[in-house]
Amino acid sequence: MAVDVQYWGTGRRKESVARVRLVPGTGKILVNSKDADEYFGRATLTKDIITPLEVTNTLNTWDVMVNVNGGGLSGQAGAIKHGIARALLKVDEDYRKPLKKAGLLTRDPRMKERKKYGLKKARKAPQFSKR
Repeated sequence: MAVDVQYWGTGRRKESVARVRLVPGTGKILVNSKDADEYFGRATLTKDIITPLEVTNTLNTWDVMVNVNGGGLSGQAGAIKHGIARALLKVDEDYRKPLKKAGLLTRDPRMKERKKYGLKKARKAPQFSKR
C-alpha cells in the first residue's frame, strides 16, 4: 500500500519529542502503534492532542501516526499537539492564523529546573536549625 501524500511535523514539550505524520484518512490517531485512547488512558489528554485538528476543521480528513518518546504522558501529549500543528502548516499555510491565535505553534519553553548543590531539589533546602 503506497501512500502518495504525507506531511511531517516535529513537536517538543519538556523532555518529550514527537514525530508526527499526517496521511489522508478518516481521523484515526495512532501513538507508538497503539490507539491514542489506549496509549494515554485519560480522555483529557486525548482531547488535548486533537485541538489543532479541531481548530482547522480537519478532524476527520487526516490519519495521524505518531512516534513519541521521553518525558511523561502529559509532556508527550503536549509534544504531539505541537507536532500536529506544525504538520498542518505544511498541509496549508492558511492554517497559520487560526493555529497561531490558539497558541498551538509556540513551543512551550518551560523545563525542569536543575538541582543546585547544597539543596535537596532545585529549590528545596535542608531544614534550618540555629543550634
